[in-house]
Amino acid sequence: MSGFIRVVDAVKTFGDPERGGVRALDGVSLEVARGEVVLVIGPSGSGKSTLLRAVNRLERLDSGGIWIGDDEVTARRADLRRIREDAGMVFQSFNLFSHMSVIDNVTLAPRLVRRTPAREALEEGRAILERVGLGDKLDAYPRQLSGGQQQRAAIARALAMNPKALLFDEPTSALDPEMIKEVLDVMTALADDGMTMMVVSHEMGFARAAADRVVFMDRGRIVEQGTPDELFASPREARTKEFLGHIL
Repeated sequence: MSGFIRVVDAVKTFGDPERGGVRALDGVSLEVARGEVVLVIGPSGSGKSTLLRAVNRLERLDSGGIWIGDDEVTARRADLRRIREDAGMVFQSFNLFSHMSVIDNVTLAPRLVRRTPAREALEEGRAILERVGLGDKLDAYPRQLSGGQQQRAAIARALAMNPKALLFDEPTSALDPEMIKEVLDVMTALADDGMTMMVVSHEMGFARAAADRVVFMDRGRIVEQGTPDELFASPREARTKEFLGHIL
């Protein structure tokens, strides 16, 4: 496999297999090329979020391997700090520090982790917040922002570490419908700029606008994958057809 993100025969079980444990990942192999946007879809419990968390080493595999570039994520002595800098994670819950302003939320990690001088971190943070449409919210606190604004601030925080890839775990699922578009617009712009992205979401509009490939998972396995046009218009597998019949 030659992708920038490489997953090889990933297996992850929750609980004791002898007592009804769940095989969340069952021999998953996937690669994501540099600059590619891959959307992962599937029913609840299909393993898609577990896969994303494993790429960021928030979940340890039982077996198999994951690489980001030349770094082996699953190595026993992997540099977790570098892995999480290289693959920024954006969750469905925004996880902003409520007692800190937006700009402080965005500049905290660069200052503490990368030892970026405060003035430089502030300049870069302002530029990133402008990029996500929050240039006028630097001094606001999370409670003063809408859900969509909070999620854009969370994206800005991930971008502040200058990641090589971004991982999105259902980034719009906690938002009201009218706020979803503003977040998807930011994600689409990032895709247009060449950011490598793995996205767990059922936002089909985003898939058609920005995804290079859609991966359908069920019961811990990749059932089918292809371009959005291929998968949505003419899925090959019966399980894919059944699932898409419920969401399209």
